[in-house]
Amino acid sequence: MIRISRLPSGCRFCYTVFWGKRGAKSAGFVPFFRRFCRKNAPDRRREKENPMDVTLFYTPLSGSLNERYKNFLCSAGLRDEGDADVVALMLDDDFQIAACGARAGHTLKQFAVSPDLEGGGACASVLSELMNEASRSGVNRLFLCTKPQNLAMFASMGFYPLVQTPDAVLMEDRKGGFESFLASIPHREGNCGAIVLNGDPFTRGHLHLTEYAAARCDALYLFSVSEEGSLFSPDERFEMLERGTAHLKNRILCKSDAYLVSRATFPAYFIRDERHAEGVRSDLDVELFRSRIAPALHITTRFVGEEPYSLTTRAYNERMKELLPERGIELIEIPRLDGISASRVRALIKEGRIEETKDLVPETTYDVISRYAQRHA
Repeated sequence: MIRISRLPSGCRFCYTVFWGKRGAKSAGFVPFFRRFCRKNAPDRRREKENPMDVTLFYTPLSGSLNERYKNFLCSAGLRDEGDADVVALMLDDDFQIAACGARAGHTLKQFAVSPDLEGGGACASVLSELMNEASRSGVNRLFLCTKPQNLAMFASMGFYPLVQTPDAVLMEDRKGGFESFLASIPHREGNCGAIVLNGDPFTRGHLHLTEYAAARCDALYLFSVSEEGSLFSPDERFEMLERGTAHLKNRILCKSDAYLVSRATFPAYFIRDERHAEGVRSDLDVELFRSRIAPALHITTRFVGEEPYSLTTRAYNERMKELLPERGIELIEIPRLDGISASRVRALIKEGRIEETKDLVPETTYDVISRYAQRHA
């Protein structure tokens, strides 16, 4: 693939060649020609607002460029989370990185600007290129997670804050997007509870949790996690939850969209210690639930299952025990059914031992598992 760079006035033959899967990967252009053309162009003055070009690179980056990109992020106190689809780099005449940003799915992240370009429009240029690329790729809405001190800067670029904690702020590019999400959910009065469930797959343990909660609420909101990255697709997980709880007349099924338990929406690339990063994500998620979702839907109780296996989920439950009561929301944790876990079911599926999952999942889930096994036979 050949991409024509923005050329200085009077220069017709300067170009950059890119190659690799999925489009542009790495530059094979000798920077000398760029310097030569700019030096000999009739007018080589640059505007302060856009000091140099921004080039898009689809991942994975080439070895040397990837190393420089990571080092540049590190120098700005950031981490590469390694999940970007496209990286935007502002490069100087010597092909050194002066500013950067990235898009991973519907989330913009990993913005950094060289100190001598701060306040000069470099970040806005990188952001603009990424937003245009997202539009071309069919990504029709964008989220952005950053440090609280950057809120005003990104707000001036058209992003709206959703929720803020001491460590992070979550923003989106649609005014009223979150309000539309809440308006799409049926509202109930009385004693309302909630369960947020990935259900990969929906097991008899999940069924026990939902039945327990439904018996203790006038209305029970069941949020099915919409994030990709599980063994079963979001639609399959929603189908298992819908069919498995059809007998619970007070349950209200909802898709979480990108607003609940979404690692993609809540990146923490600006936290150097990855162990602390998971806590930052949890706090953002819990804060959005307790300060905006629960009040709007009159939710006063959240139900979770005991988690003896996953350290991340256990830490998340413990954090909810601390934060939810501060807003008058009770967290009820119920014991797990012996010998039943979604991770065990997934292991049996991957080993081809489909029949052995029958005792661990409802019949409605087994139907979905059987279809999955046939597709991957």
